[in-house]
Amino acid sequence: MAKLTVVPTPVGNLEDMTFRAIRVLKEADLILAEDTRTTGILLKHFEIQNRMQSHHKFNEHKTVEQVAARIKAGENIALVSDAGTPAISDPGFMLVRECVRQGVEVECLPGATAFVPALVASGLPNEKFCFEGFLPQKKGRQTRLKELSTEPRTIIFYESPFRLVKTLTQLTEFFGNDRPVSVSREISKIHEETVRGTLEEVIAHFTVNEPKGEIVIVLAGLKDKKDKETGTEV
Repeated sequence: MAKLTVVPTPVGNLEDMTFRAIRVLKEADLILAEDTRTTGILLKHFEIQNRMQSHHKFNEHKTVEQVAARIKAGENIALVSDAGTPAISDPGFMLVRECVRQGVEVECLPGATAFVPALVASGLPNEKFCFEGFLPQKKGRQTRLKELSTEPRTIIFYESPFRLVKTLTQLTEFFGNDRPVSVSREISKIHEETVRGTLEEVIAHFTVNEPKGEIVIVLAGLKDKKDKETGTEV
């Protein structure tokens, strides 16, 4: 039976592509790509010659019904984003939801995603965490940060390098200068870097060293009074 297969792609190092992902892309009747130019480089590297069609945040709401109908008609379609797992702060959720609504089989392959390596490498508690992705740019941003200021779990954000220092500075307003944080950039690439410390220390680092590449911020959750007194981690 035909299905939609969600295919993670490398967030940096092409060696992170799985054998299964390569096979699925080779066998698909159509590959939906966030940016066909970016995906074209990936396909060329792995000698995959297949049809592509653009599927991004500006057109996905218009095309999901049509794509689901094509799968029901017998086409196997693969969905990729520019990097990482589709639908995680990337296009894809609307299509998955529509396929589920229409009874179309959906399979998501395991594979690369940016926040898991950043979380593990942070050294912060990771048995429980919350993923926030990108914060609202304007409306609702301060409200959301205020809500998160009492969150006890480790919190994960995505951010642009151009907004990193500004965002970290804003975090100090709601979480305090001494809240532990870890910032990872260029995950799995040659210049991968993880900077750990308090918000104040990490702001100082990136004020002097201009950040480049995609950014993952891993922020410690709020400790209660007992934890602060004993020094134990929650």
